[in-house]
Amino acid sequence: MNAHDDITQVEAIMVRAKAAQEAFERDATQERFDRAAEAAAWAIMEPSRNRTLAELAVETTGLGNVPDKITKNHRKTLGLMRDIKGVQTCGVLSDDPATGITEIARPVGVVGAVVPSTNPAATPANNIINALKCGNSVVVAPSPKGVASCERLFAYIHAEFDKIGLDHDLVQMIPAPGSKAKTQAMMELADRVICTGSQNNVHRAQTCGTPAVAVGAGNVTTIVDETADLAAAAAKITASKTFDNATSCSSENSMIVVDAVYDDFIAALAKEGGARVTDEAAIVAALWPDGHLNRSVIAQDADKMIAALGLSGQVPDDTKFLAVETAGIGPDHPLSGEKLSRVAALYRATDYENARDIAARILDYQGAGHSLGIHTALDGRAVELGRAMPTCRVIVNQAHTFATGGSFTNGMPFSLSMGCGSWGGNSIDDNLHWKHFIQSTKIVREIPPNEPAVDDIFADYWSVAGQ
Repeated sequence: MNAHDDITQVEAIMVRAKAAQEAFERDATQERFDRAAEAAAWAIMEPSRNRTLAELAVETTGLGNVPDKITKNHRKTLGLMRDIKGVQTCGVLSDDPATGITEIARPVGVVGAVVPSTNPAATPANNIINALKCGNSVVVAPSPKGVASCERLFAYIHAEFDKIGLDHDLVQMIPAPGSKAKTQAMMELADRVICTGSQNNVHRAQTCGTPAVAVGAGNVTTIVDETADLAAAAAKITASKTFDNATSCSSENSMIVVDAVYDDFIAALAKEGGARVTDEAAIVAALWPDGHLNRSVIAQDADKMIAALGLSGQVPDDTKFLAVETAGIGPDHPLSGEKLSRVAALYRATDYENARDIAARILDYQGAGHSLGIHTALDGRAVELGRAMPTCRVIVNQAHTFATGGSFTNGMPFSLSMGCGSWGGNSIDDNLHWKHFIQSTKIVREIPPNEPAVDDIFADYWSVAGQ
């Protein structure tokens, strides 16, 4: 198939998606939207299909591990379904006699979703569920490695659709082989683009001419201060860092530990399987052998990662991840950036103020807007970070990977895509959720005049500045 045929194929898909969406919205009921979302959710959550999707994802992408992908597929979807259960996305949302405004929920239309290979089932499912809940159709552009998982997921979704009489064209994907040209055409023809993945993809989404909701780069750093519960912090960081072999954008990439508890924290970390490594140069050479991340290390199990870095026999047998001591930050110090592996940079700070400064420098280099973690007994420090740091989230005393994208023990919406605000070049500063898949029409009626006197507005200002 030549390039022209590729684009024609995408155009045909988008036409079918538009027709299916219009029929889906016509005479719509909340129940119709809810059943569609539930069908897509059960397609990935049904245990045998969940396992199949997890196994296929690891087999075809070479990233992550099966047990954690099963957990991710289940918990992310279950949490999302909890978040949207009972939420009204169809019909009259509000009717306010005081303002004369009636607000009616409306779908955005055809959602074009660009998704990464790190979560080739969970991220598409999240987008699809949100889109259907709000009355949209969705066309997904998977990464090349994620095609097989997407195809299987869509087969499961369509099988569920058949049970309740829904059109398969509500949920489609760009067929293999994928290409930048196909994805570009899809984005240009969609009514809204949702993009999670590489910053190159994000840039293309934000410049495609279609309104886009895209998310910034992750590069999480977490502070361990002198008041922290060190055993709990070590356990949470280890569980978070190693989950799905560090595929998550919310995985800790740097730990900043204050001097007063540094040695005790290293000891606590060792008990959890975090091995301190002092030869930074050797790790950098092995992790970036040609200036690019070593594919033998990216999102691999601990034993494979250790072998690929040439550390077999040099770290304890129970090692789950590496904490590499460093002081460098910036483009000449790649350890200070995102590593997509069971490797974290380890910084020693003289005190909390120094730790905060190191964190600010890391975020200034990479990951601004995404999130920052702190393990502390002083909640005021978390609030202080929220006031001063270029970040949309401060995660307090939690396993960062599990907390940032929504948890059953915090109030964040369940999501696999975290907006990073202006710091990360994004239009949103919260977790991607259903509100980004809906719009509204306002019926505006005339009401009695509500015009203030000039004195009422400026009296306080004049008392300070004069008239």
